Amino acid sequence: MARTPIYAAGGIVVRGRERPLIAVVQRSKDERWVLPRGKLKRDENPLVGARREVVEETGHRVKVHEFLGAITYRARGRSKVVQFWRMQAYEKPSRDIMKDIVAVEWLPLGAAVRRLSYPLERLFLQHVGRRALKRKSGSRRSSRSRRKSRVSKRGTPKARRKHRPATHLRRWAGKVRGSQANSSRIVTGPGSRRKTSMLQRVFGRLGR
Repeated sequence: MARTPIYAAGGIVVRGRERPLIAVVQRSKDERWVLPRGKLKRDENPLVGARREVVEETGHRVKVHEFLGAITYRARGRSKVVQFWRMQAYEKPSRDIMKDIVAVEWLPLGAAVRRLSYPLERLFLQHVGRRALKRKSGSRRSSRSRRKSRVSKRGTPKARRKHRPATHLRRWAGKVRGSQANSSRIVTGPGSRRKTSMLQRVFGRLGR
């Protein structure tokens, strides 16, 4: 009988606008560098758990954006699924980091990839890093133009459907939680322009 998978969540956490940097953290138990992430509490919503873990491990409050994808691997004989969201960190820390973390570094994308200790996380960050750093093309529009756009599109049922909350992201993330992977793999979120195939079993096991 298959054992219940371990579920975890975290974020690709970006700080700064002109020169954006990505957070990586060093664990105290093995001194390895990882993306901010951690196990979910019992019946905890993955997005809520991802935000909680990131705040605890980086000390920064964050604004959560879109779902970026997940990695799966074997940990102590069980499948482990770790989901990630893109997050924007506030500039100044709001709390001390948790005792399980000994250091937090904010690095450019290339340096952050190199600093990570696990090949699977390095490959994942290489794959989604540019998406995490890219700002929405429509973010520069003035608030006035956004209001006019919303007013002009409210007239038809079709337009109203376009403005419904993106519940498909939550449904898609739920499918990831229900999967039981037998080997390491990367699953990317909706909207990705590249598809990642099954990773070969050349990667070492991740531990958490």
